[in-house]
Amino acid sequence: MSEAKDHCGLLGIYGCADAAERVYYGLYSLQHRGEESAGIASTDGKDIICYKGMGLVSDAIQPHMINALKNPCAIGHVRYSTIGSSNIGNAQPLVVDYYKGKVAVAHNGQLTNAKRLREEFEANGSIFHTTSDTEVIVHLMAKPLNMMQKSLSLVLQHLRGAFSLLFLTPSEMVGVRDPHGFRPLALGKLNDGYVFASETCALDQVGAEYIRDVQPGEAVYIGKDGLRSEIYCPQKNIKPAFCVFELVYFSRPDSKIYGESVHVFRKKLGAKLAEESPVDADVVISVPEGGNSSAIGYSHASGIPFDRGFIRNHYVGRTFILPEQDRRHRFVELKLNALKETVAGKRVIVIDDSIVRGTTSKSRFGLLRKAGAKEIHVRISCPPHRYPCYYGIDFQKKGELIAANRSPEEIRKYLDVESLRYLSVDGMMSCSTLPREHFCNACFTSNYPTPIEEDTKKLTEKYD
Repeated sequence: MSEAKDHCGLLGIYGCADAAERVYYGLYSLQHRGEESAGIASTDGKDIICYKGMGLVSDAIQPHMINALKNPCAIGHVRYSTIGSSNIGNAQPLVVDYYKGKVAVAHNGQLTNAKRLREEFEANGSIFHTTSDTEVIVHLMAKPLNMMQKSLSLVLQHLRGAFSLLFLTPSEMVGVRDPHGFRPLALGKLNDGYVFASETCALDQVGAEYIRDVQPGEAVYIGKDGLRSEIYCPQKNIKPAFCVFELVYFSRPDSKIYGESVHVFRKKLGAKLAEESPVDADVVISVPEGGNSSAIGYSHASGIPFDRGFIRNHYVGRTFILPEQDRRHRFVELKLNALKETVAGKRVIVIDDSIVRGTTSKSRFGLLRKAGAKEIHVRISCPPHRYPCYYGIDFQKKGELIAANRSPEEIRKYLDVESLRYLSVDGMMSCSTLPREHFCNACFTSNYPTPIEEDTKKLTEKYD
């Protein structure tokens, strides 16, 4: 996939002497979730200090900062903005000093009622220092009624939409997942301490053992007395709505998300795609890195050999999450080059995980044509994206989605390829071991699991 922006990655370590250093290295394994900014906040039990900067983890956090952050408890964040502009003021963790003391907050997701809440606070005299929806959360925490509470329950019950959160105070760390569980958050054990992470690959990186996922509607508190769980939103009338796109694309193949192996899930997608959309060809290739696992599954199921068709320049970065579209265009040919020895004179099946805007796919397939591919057959391991996402993935503007306004045949002609096929919704959902109704697939079907406020729709639709 080349056009959707990632959301964010969270990592927190409690009760480990080198917590900040481990968070720093652990954020590298979550770098794919956001290259816009990175930050780490830590506490010595009395104060909270925070360093953050723009760009990759290696650019944003310098060695002298790690030394200054050396404390037994730390949280980290990598970001790509879906709400809020790209600047250092919106980088996270967000640290504020309010009536109860200092708190650092890191957020993955998107609040669907953030605009309304912000307007209510501003109408009552509150001043916001960022354009991020995360700041709404700390304003809720500072309300007199909410400050009287010993837990975050009352604050969390005001939030709508997708949110996995980490809170750090001088005395505790809290991991939270929204009632529908849109975004993943895993809990792990590290010696005598604990770890929260957006993906299990980060647990592996820091040497932690996976315990379980934080459950939808759950807040897990970790302090000097150990671990305490609170169900702030009982699931009686709320169904899970796990983002299926986490499995299709966002998460790393070596992670387990919602209890599923991402690599195995994607191989199943490829096999199902071969079943639904076979074609006579000489070789199967993938658009790296997202299409790799699905291409292996397609090859195994079809019997057509798999080979490397693109060589990726790892020093360019992931162009699809660059904030400006023109920069994505500029870096396409720097990022990939076609391997002539694989594709020249061949009928080539290209497996990619999605086409969202189509702005770079055309250039990539053009590279294959220049390298001498005889035929190019594109197979996409998910359905067409036709509807906006309001839960933390940056395709919120329907007018930008190529499949919203064009038929597959029109897209095929635009891409200048011999054939184009997408995986069906039923085919995609059949690849999970979980019940279909436990997933959100609204970007494919328009079946949104929560009401979307009109202000939120207008905020994005005005750009169509």
